[in-house]
Amino acid sequence: MDFRYTPEQADLKRRAADYARLLMTYEDQSEQAGGPLPAETVRELTRAAMDAGVYAINMPVEFGGPGLSLLDQVIVEEEFGKVTNCLWDIPWRPANVLVYGTEAQREKYLLPIIRAEKFDAFAVTEPGAGSDPSSGTATATRTEGGWLLNGEKWFVTCGDIADFLVVQADAGPERAATLFFVDKHAPGLTMSRVPHFMHTAVNGHPEFTLADVFVADEDVLGEVGQGYELTKEWFTDERLMIAARTVGAAERALELARDWAVRREQFGQPIASFQLVQGMLADCAAEIAVHRAYTHQVAWEADQPDTDRKTLHAKASTAKLAASEAAGRVVDRCVQIFGGRGYDRSYPVERMYRELRVDRIWEGTSEIQRLIIANELIKRGTRALQLPTH
Repeated sequence: MDFRYTPEQADLKRRAADYARLLMTYEDQSEQAGGPLPAETVRELTRAAMDAGVYAINMPVEFGGPGLSLLDQVIVEEEFGKVTNCLWDIPWRPANVLVYGTEAQREKYLLPIIRAEKFDAFAVTEPGAGSDPSSGTATATRTEGGWLLNGEKWFVTCGDIADFLVVQADAGPERAATLFFVDKHAPGLTMSRVPHFMHTAVNGHPEFTLADVFVADEDVLGEVGQGYELTKEWFTDERLMIAARTVGAAERALELARDWAVRREQFGQPIASFQLVQGMLADCAAEIAVHRAYTHQVAWEADQPDTDRKTLHAKASTAKLAASEAAGRVVDRCVQIFGGRGYDRSYPVERMYRELRVDRIWEGTSEIQRLIIANELIKRGTRALQLPTH
């Protein structure tokens, strides 16, 4: 196996790192503002991302995207993960399943996102349907020329800035899970609440209610009844990207903690000379190295045309579970190394401590990831998750 980056990937990593450092200069401003940045600043940062080739990185060249492989995307997202306040939302990543839209849907919805003219938001979770999406109560009822959607959607990431939602609802008496394009200004769609979460993010995660929202037949994404299949594909990619970002966040936290330990003196010597601090630094380095390697492996496998997609789903869950939980341990140690300053919101490690907690919840809790992994083990045996699948 050759784990070296190609020259193109090395250049991509450099560009992503340079852009991430640009975003870092706005972290304090975002924190002080409670999240949002001025619209003009966001436009400038968006243009900079496009110029760097790190905008809409999961979109193919034929639609105007950079056409990056999943491994390439992991390289980029790892650098983005080093930035606090979820500022990595500015170089937007459209829902991957939008590529399955019809030509008319691509023209109306997808291509404007790639041109940074619009934003999408994926609306799946409901008040009573989080880890169990099959328990959703949002419905789509047949009407002349389309569907009437009713229900609630929670935790709609970036729904506050989105121009349209991709809503999962159960269609017809068969309750066939289906994805629908819903314009943000459609009559009957209301953004009912924008919760304030632990982390201070540049964009929100609002709640929506749908009351007889009309959606035309031409705004069904994919086929009626294909909703779970498309959502699962979206989850697979998103979980892999969470793994990459949490590895990146852990790496930045460790770098900051190492530099602090070398500079900070107590009892007449740098705290880096104390073995208990050295042990924390070493444990952090070991966990980052292991989870970066596995995340890269799974991304590389995903790019191979003969990879088994069902096993890949479980491997993405493995990467997300392991990396997100390891990152939580890493940043906890780094806060400890910083001592009282690690509890100060002006220090990135404090913000990371709050922000990384959600990575064990969204896009599938750690417990759900364990169920997915266990199910794959029971069905296919241990080798399925240990070796590349071809």
